[in-house]
Amino acid sequence: MGGFAARLSLYPLTSSASIDPGHDRMLNHLQIRDFAIVEYLELELAAGMSVVTGETGAGKSIMIDALGLLLGDRADSDVVRAGAERAEISAVFDLGGLPAASAWLSERELGSGEQDCHLRRVISRNGRSRAYIDGSPQPLQALKEFGELLVDIHGQHEHQSLLKRDLQRQLLDDYAGHQSLLAELGQHYQDWSRLRQTLAALQQAGVERDARLDLLRYQVRELETLGLQTDELAALETEHRRLANAGRLLESCQRAVGRLYENEEVSVQGLLSQTLQDLQSLYDLDAQLAPAGELLNAALIQVREASAELRHYLQRVELDPARLEWVEQRLAAIHELARKHRLPPTELPALLKRLRDERDEIDNSELRQEQLEQQMTEAFRAYSGSARELSARRTTAVAALSTRVSAAMAELGMPGGRFAIALEPLGKPSPHGVEAVEFQVSANPGQPLKSLTRVASGGELSRISLAIQVIAAHAAHIPTLIFDEVDTGIGGSVAEMVGRQLRALGKTRQVLCVTHLPQVAAQAHQHFKVNKYTDDHSTCAQIVALQRRERIEEIARMLGGLAVTANTRAHAEEMLDCVQN
Repeated sequence: MGGFAARLSLYPLTSSASIDPGHDRMLNHLQIRDFAIVEYLELELAAGMSVVTGETGAGKSIMIDALGLLLGDRADSDVVRAGAERAEISAVFDLGGLPAASAWLSERELGSGEQDCHLRRVISRNGRSRAYIDGSPQPLQALKEFGELLVDIHGQHEHQSLLKRDLQRQLLDDYAGHQSLLAELGQHYQDWSRLRQTLAALQQAGVERDARLDLLRYQVRELETLGLQTDELAALETEHRRLANAGRLLESCQRAVGRLYENEEVSVQGLLSQTLQDLQSLYDLDAQLAPAGELLNAALIQVREASAELRHYLQRVELDPARLEWVEQRLAAIHELARKHRLPPTELPALLKRLRDERDEIDNSELRQEQLEQQMTEAFRAYSGSARELSARRTTAVAALSTRVSAAMAELGMPGGRFAIALEPLGKPSPHGVEAVEFQVSANPGQPLKSLTRVASGGELSRISLAIQVIAAHAAHIPTLIFDEVDTGIGGSVAEMVGRQLRALGKTRQVLCVTHLPQVAAQAHQHFKVNKYTDDHSTCAQIVALQRRERIEEIARMLGGLAVTANTRAHAEEMLDCVQN
């Protein structure tokens, strides 16, 4: 690509093809900038089945490669167009009919609250990458997790959800309608697991039961002997302050009483009384002195009351060394026990309650253990009953799904191929039942069944995936399916059947297919063509949404190569006319 500029543009979507598959589109909008040989691409996708066609090397798979990066694939600086600083890919998905995707966003406090969700990926020339969900920066793993709820890309192993054992099990259970039974089984498993953990903890505690019980009994006795009451500490500290300062309190209060009342030479009471008498003798001369006299009289009353209160206090306060010693010993014992247990003294009563509860629980552990064992047996019996029912239903569903997928494989150019589902015992309970689910396939007659993950041919894997997706379309969760060269190695009537299957799948899902077969392209609701133009200075590519006449020309080219004749055009038009809605 060195030295070349590349542009990929889209003509307005004005195709006259009928697009009415009976559901909303999921991937609405795709925008690619400075990616590989693409300078700019902006694409509006409709519901139903869309195909992308073009000459070999025109860049038909560019959109799919870009979507893979947008949905969490690893990338390096090689994907950035020559001469550009960064590649940028963004898409808009309609989540209106996707509660699982909406719930995923809500759990992570993402999303704008609108029905549309915007994904964006930026890859810099220096190899650094940034990902965004509705404008919020996210780690690449989050983009990958979210993308798996939106799009499944077939034809590249790393995007095959059907290769994941957990999803194989989920597809089987969804196909058979096991949701309520699975919820019941999961609840029984949680109940049994919780009881098992509680019992194990109790049994482990029993190993050290005697030593722990002896320690608890000693600690409880020690705290009970101390007998600290909830508000006792504050009262003891108040009493200790009074007793420790009794001498100072007595001396100061006695001096105060003398100054206020009892000193014969001079006291506050005497001075106030003499001053009041002097003023009262002047009332006849000036009545304006009466208010001041009233205030002095009130002050004299207050002084007398204060003196009386101090005398009463002195009668109550006494030096009591024995009581002081007892209070100090009591406080020392409280603080020493608090330090021993490494907590504030005020928390000792609460500690005593906790230790008593633990002691009583251990004392009653044998009875509790018997109760737990009985409850666990009952919980496991309930789990086993649901698990047996689920296993029986799965066995029935396996036979039906295997037969239907095998028949679909034959229609898709794999005659004699077999599809089977193995139910393998897990050896231990799980929240999903007591068996693992594995999809197996024999692509050719006489070959043994092998795990779907060991299918060598990408084309075979894509067709098998297509067969499974069509059969189980009503139960599948991923709304947008992309098939990259799903028709590799087939032709004729098989190719037409692949096209019909993809169109049928488009009635319930959004399907995007890169194809080189006219039989597949003719079945599409929406048809895009990629053209690439090269001169001495640039490479210019266009992606065009075709109308009916343009579709006839493109399908005729696919039928007859470069030499498009009246016969190939007539054949192309006939293929479009024969498409069944």
